[in-house]
Amino acid sequence: MSGIFLGFASGISPGPLMAMTISESLQHGSRAGIKVAVSPFVTDILIVSIILLFLLEFDNYDPFIATISLAGSLYLIYLGISSFRTESIDIDIGTIRENSLKKGIVVNFFSPHPYLFWIAIGGPILFNAQETSIFSTILFVAGFYALLVGSKIIIAMMVGRSRSFLKSNYYLYTIRLLGLVYMVFAFYFLKQGLELLNLY
Repeated sequence: MSGIFLGFASGISPGPLMAMTISESLQHGSRAGIKVAVSPFVTDILIVSIILLFLLEFDNYDPFIATISLAGSLYLIYLGISSFRTESIDIDIGTIRENSLKKGIVVNFFSPHPYLFWIAIGGPILFNAQETSIFSTILFVAGFYALLVGSKIIIAMMVGRSRSFLKSNYYLYTIRLLGLVYMVFAFYFLKQGLELLNLY
């Protein structure tokens, strides 16, 4: 139940991965949005392994999280500028190279959210669950990722069905609005990284 609850809360919460899921679904259809949505399956194997290693071996995690936050902010700024500079819309989606899975992997890997989650919440829960049984650990991880990824897949499918939306000016305004969202999160991650380094 804790895995399901936390997974659903993380899945529907606003964030860079959610913004990208919507953006890719609008630009390239539901399939592209789903590729972004499933990116945690690729990145989090390494992320969780790193976090568990740090939890076991180190007492101070601030410099590591700060580095991730600053790197993520730079990439989000790049995405935001790209969205702001969008001027024309190519409706022939089949000819557009989207690389949605790659974008999702990069954003999720450099976002501090999964690291902070597994350090502050997920890691301790896993250790406690392991003391009960390995089955409890498996259930927590399965419930968490089923809802985290599943909720984003549903959103991608809902957004992708509005294909006629691509032919209107609302599409362009939405992409630019998502560029603003990227910038807001970039500022947040930059501020967070500087605070962790005691520079802000």
